[in-house]
Amino acid sequence: MEQSHGPDENARRAAIEYCQNRLALADRIGARCCVNIAGSRGEQWDGPHPDNLTEDTFDLIVDTVRTIIDAVNPTRTYYTLETMPWMYPDSPDAYLRLLAAIDRSQFAVHLDPANLICSPQRYFGNAALIKECFEKLGQFIRSCHAKDVALSPHMTTHLDEVRPGLGGLDYSVFLKELHKLEPDICLMLEHLPTEHEYVLAGEYVRSRI
Repeated sequence: MEQSHGPDENARRAAIEYCQNRLALADRIGARCCVNIAGSRGEQWDGPHPDNLTEDTFDLIVDTVRTIIDAVNPTRTYYTLETMPWMYPDSPDAYLRLLAAIDRSQFAVHLDPANLICSPQRYFGNAALIKECFEKLGQFIRSCHAKDVALSPHMTTHLDEVRPGLGGLDYSVFLKELHKLEPDICLMLEHLPTEHEYVLAGEYVRSRI
């Protein structure tokens, strides 16, 4: 993952070239997709910034993704942007807008439903949010992340990423919806500190199938 929308133009160009190289590699080896995030307008490549969710940034993402895909012209893989809480695509409708605006057959979806849970409303209504994601984006989904989110009682709203099974994400709904898609779509665990944690996470996910 590389920041391709940051404030430094030289760094941005280098990041775009890096993304093009990674997409070309994914195409050569026949990977299902090449996953990235849109990148932040601030110094922290994956951090919040007041300009991240503006129309100017939306347009910049469209231009950048087209530049990456058009330089490679992949035929065996897809370029995808991971759903995120504070940058586009931050909702299923935002992803639909990007798909339409980018207008490239090799642009697709990497779904991380945990990243979309950025409020108590989404936390407690995540089953409906997951269903909405698959209803609107299902045909474009090429891979998914498996993690979880816990809402703490501390003021103000405080959400933490946790191991699958330790938060509120409705994995029964998530896996039921994922099962409706083609069987080769991968579901990847991430961000766990030890091998044992990955084992526990995998056991929990399999128990919800």
